[in-house]
Amino acid sequence: MDRLNVLKILIVDDSALFRQTLKEMLQVRFPSIEIHEATDGEKARQKIKTSPPDLIFMDINLPGENGLLLTQKIKVRYPNIIISLLTGWNLPEYREASIQCKADYFLFKGSVTEEEIFALVGSVLSHWKETPGDEWIIRFPNHLPKSISACHRLAASYREFFQELL
Repeated sequence: MDRLNVLKILIVDDSALFRQTLKEMLQVRFPSIEIHEATDGEKARQKIKTSPPDLIFMDINLPGENGLLLTQKIKVRYPNIIISLLTGWNLPEYREASIQCKADYFLFKGSVTEEEIFALVGSVLSHWKETPGDEWIIRFPNHLPKSISACHRLAASYREFFQELL
């Protein structure tokens, strides 16, 4: 993040209500940040290309390309963008997939609080790279081997798993 510029955040989620709620919450607490929104991977890529954000809140389950694969692709081209994956499914498999796809953080929508999100954004603002050890937020090490094919395999297995549940 360039200190001379405003912190830029991109919220990528197909739920308009979730995007709006998160955006309003962040604007109240951090009025100087710039927030953009995207409903899917294609729109997210367009916004990243024209104005790369410093932080992305990315839903895992997006229409079209899922957030796991999109995260992997973004990290290849823009390794310094911080990506926090969001999900309503607090499953170990999703956490593992997040690690494999190089996400920086993993947030469970069902239990993360405003203050916890504020702490994450505040840490990005201050370049503080360590986060509390609470289970609501997990900082992944960047030295683990990652591959796009691993993300594809994980995404395919999760699709099959969740279709069996439905």
